Amino acid sequence: MSEIRLYVTSTEIGSAEILDLLSLEFGEEDVAIATTEVDEKKDIWEASVYMMADDEEVFRERIAKAISEDFPDLSIAMEVIPDVDWIAKSLEGLKPVRAGRFLVHGSHDRDKVKINDIAIEIDAGQAFGTGHHGTTAGCLEVIDTVVRATEPRNALDLGTGSGVLAIAVRKLRNIPVLATDIDPVAVRVAKENVRRNGIASGLRLETAPGFHSSAFRQDGPFDLIIANILARPLIKMAPQLVTHLTPGGSVILSGILAEQRWKVISAYAGTRCRHVRTIWRNGWVTMHFVRGM
Repeated sequence: MSEIRLYVTSTEIGSAEILDLLSLEFGEEDVAIATTEVDEKKDIWEASVYMMADDEEVFRERIAKAISEDFPDLSIAMEVIPDVDWIAKSLEGLKPVRAGRFLVHGSHDRDKVKINDIAIEIDAGQAFGTGHHGTTAGCLEVIDTVVRATEPRNALDLGTGSGVLAIAVRKLRNIPVLATDIDPVAVRVAKENVRRNGIASGLRLETAPGFHSSAFRQDGPFDLIIANILARPLIKMAPQLVTHLTPGGSVILSGILAEQRWKVISAYAGTRCRHVRTIWRNGWVTMHFVRGM
């Protein structure tokens, strides 16, 4: 049975908004969703949902319903996915990324690690987060600064993806880290990455949709929370997220387009969180807040 993708074509900003809408529609299901840049100069992007061919009709209806209000004029196209080892192919051009003291690299670039680097080995795989996206690199840079300055006693990586941010915290400081994701595939991949990076204890991974899991109560409240997700869910979950943050604790947020930052600042100001810093990476921002005492 062939794998296919259904996709719509838009701008970078439009595709990010579409990704947000699709994430709300499919967020708690094991469904692959992605955006891809097609032409940088012309600002052409594609937002895609991947599935087996037999599921096309149902998925097409759901995609159309999810985007129809905000993007009524976009047509949904279909492409059959060729049988290619995409992981191996993606590694061919995947170069190491430096962010703060971190060097995120694939297994094919272990020789690029220098003596003072905090190396994190992440191969391209099924879970988001190899350090190459502006949101992941931005989080790593802010994590480096915040962990050194505040010396947190425990941390939460919400929406961990590949586990790269949780691994970064654990490599910086010997504290308990809880990493959660709604996608069981991501959690499985993250567990393999934790093992690959030589972390034998202190980093717990759980499949947890929302804040309903008992893991948050067992391990929290947290001195540091990292959430690299998307602006809309970050805004929606602000009150719940902050209840799991200690007074004076830090929260690092990303997955936010630059033009969305004021909405996020407003949402977290309403929870008595003070905006400390914003950094920009390729049109995306990473933000640091501190909860009031």
